[in-house]
Amino acid sequence: MKTLPATLQTHLDSGTTTLAWCWRLTRNDGQVFGFTDHDLPLTFLGTTFTPESGFAASEIRAGSDLAVDSQDAVGVLTATTITETDILDGRWDNAAVEIWRVNWQDVSQRIMMRRGAIGQVRRGRLHFVAEMRSLAHVLGQTVGRTFQAGCDAALGDIRCGVNLEDPAFKGGGTVATVVGDRGFTTTGLSGFVNGWFSLGIINWTSGANAGRSAEVLTHALAGAIATVSLLEQPVHPILVTDAFSITAGCDKTFETCTAKFINAVNFRGFPHIPGQDTIIRYAAKGGTNSGAVL
Repeated sequence: MKTLPATLQTHLDSGTTTLAWCWRLTRNDGQVFGFTDHDLPLTFLGTTFTPESGFAASEIRAGSDLAVDSQDAVGVLTATTITETDILDGRWDNAAVEIWRVNWQDVSQRIMMRRGAIGQVRRGRLHFVAEMRSLAHVLGQTVGRTFQAGCDAALGDIRCGVNLEDPAFKGGGTVATVVGDRGFTTTGLSGFVNGWFSLGIINWTSGANAGRSAEVLTHALAGAIATVSLLEQPVHPILVTDAFSITAGCDKTFETCTAKFINAVNFRGFPHIPGQDTIIRYAAKGGTNSGAVL
């Protein structure tokens, strides 16, 4: 049960209220945005809450159990606030949300109604719908390690220890020809063996996608020509002469960690875990019966 500030309680008891909803969103990159369903801008906590976005919200749904409470927020895609490109880039994913009830005639009379994070974002041609999840959604996230054969570290992170700035694991070049909507050829990767950058990361350094990164699906080499295919279509079309840097990929197996990165000591999986074949294995005369995969 919430305890209202005395001034806000007095305002509510007056019988005539001037209330508005305000949403304060903090993205993972530190940028803070404020939106309100009032028709004029409101300012508090160092944030200006703007009405131009066409922001509106559904009713707040809450329960007494530990289920994730949610609310939908609808807004217009505008060039100055929430853009289609930012949504596609994932810049709003898991952004922190504060929902305030405010007396727009005196913004010091306010109370925070809900805190949470942005969940699923659905896009239309002219608007978006963002799901706001309560803090209970954190309870549903997996915490800790998984007992599995493959490595659970991200290539190059502190647990992995591989230096992706090493020239042996990093390349670059420019797009020579475009192949479909998510592939291209380049002559800048001829010094690396076939498949070296498969499952790696590409970072665009020029062109419309500059500053963005994407996952690499395959890297194929034919002579001096390398063909790179991305897992997903970039936000903007790939164009000839777009420049990029690219880092080597890892399939999370112990064999790759050992042979490709010489990093077996930091392998974060359990390569000798019994597989499903163990269930159906049987002793055979003359067999090795070592317990290895069939």
